[in-house]
Amino acid sequence: MRAVGIEAMNVYAGTARVDVEKLAMHRKLDMNRFANLLMKEKTVPLPYEDPITYGVNAARPIIDALSPEEKDRIEMVVTCTESAFDFGKSMSTYFHDLLGLNRNCRLFELKNACYSGIAGLQTAVSFVLSQASPGAKVLVIATDIARFMTEEGGDGLTEDWSFLEPSSGAGAVAALVSEIPRVFQMDVGACGYYGYEVMDTCRPAPDKEAGDSDLSLLSYLDCCEKAFHEYRSRVQGADIQSTFGFLAMHTPFGGMVKGAHRNLMRKIARAKPADIEVDFERRVRPSLHYGQRVGNIMGACTLMSLASTIDQGDFEAPQRIGCFSYGSGCCSEFFSGVASKEGQERVRQMKIDEQLNRRYELTMDEYDALLVSSNAVKFGTRNVQLDSGFISAARKAHGRPTLFLKEIKEFHREYEWVS
Repeated sequence: MRAVGIEAMNVYAGTARVDVEKLAMHRKLDMNRFANLLMKEKTVPLPYEDPITYGVNAARPIIDALSPEEKDRIEMVVTCTESAFDFGKSMSTYFHDLLGLNRNCRLFELKNACYSGIAGLQTAVSFVLSQASPGAKVLVIATDIARFMTEEGGDGLTEDWSFLEPSSGAGAVAALVSEIPRVFQMDVGACGYYGYEVMDTCRPAPDKEAGDSDLSLLSYLDCCEKAFHEYRSRVQGADIQSTFGFLAMHTPFGGMVKGAHRNLMRKIARAKPADIEVDFERRVRPSLHYGQRVGNIMGACTLMSLASTIDQGDFEAPQRIGCFSYGSGCCSEFFSGVASKEGQERVRQMKIDEQLNRRYELTMDEYDALLVSSNAVKFGTRNVQLDSGFISAARKAHGRPTLFLKEIKEFHREYEWVS
């Protein structure tokens, strides 16, 4: 079987953050309940940041490291998101233009809640394996921004979103998929997918969210278990305890992952509570590192967990990673692949933790002001000039050229690089 997987990947999580414990106290939340989120901080999108700026800033270091010949072999750009700002025009066209890619390229967008990033990854893997264009590469960009509005009226989808605010973040993961899987080699055919219709969370209008968090948790747990059962039926001898050196799961917040891991270990491995806790710390904790600092970035979340695992885990010897992705609505998948020391070194070269450290920490007053200023850019905005002076310190947080939204002119978004 031909090798395929992730050649390079990077996480970008913006220029501003909030300490979520401070936010929870500011909102007067139940701090005992808040502790179950296992969150530390989260990225907050500024008015001049959007899914395009996140995606381009994630992908640019990958593209810049390629030779002109390698860059020209990118023949597909797949955007994975639930934060698109146009019903027809794909955001992939912006990525393609801003990254200066070859025009002989397929450009399209996938939407399937938080499953979209893995749908994009598997689409890319299938294209490379098809050998329709031998040696071609695929750029997958999963990018999302949280919104905090609910649909009014009706009893079917109502929920207190106060604990969603501290956990929901913004950011992007870019992954270059090819026949040279230096970062993560996919186990081809080793996957189990499981899905059904459920109204757990949705976006019934472009800028509004609705959902039932209890139903979503139950659906996540159900899909995680059933998707692994399907994986096991396709992979002879697969065992949840011994097959995988690490586990990387979709992470709305760390507490949900801990619950899903506990559910798997209880029902499938019949493990005792003390052993489950030890296993969580050893095999799952590395995947949470970025998520605890960025928050839930929806379609990009599973890829971010995978990058976190590769960065934070012990890969002195190659390790198989079991991955689980869940998207509300719903669709899920359990799949696997192998990472090595080389992959870890390549992810660490992106200095993702250093990027996260450089983000500007918003005060609570700045954060509350931002919630008002963010209304300047929303779905359907036709014309607006962004205020580059708003929280200007954040614009130079990274100390290197960073892409920001400059203005929207007759619906078309125009960007600028700021050093």
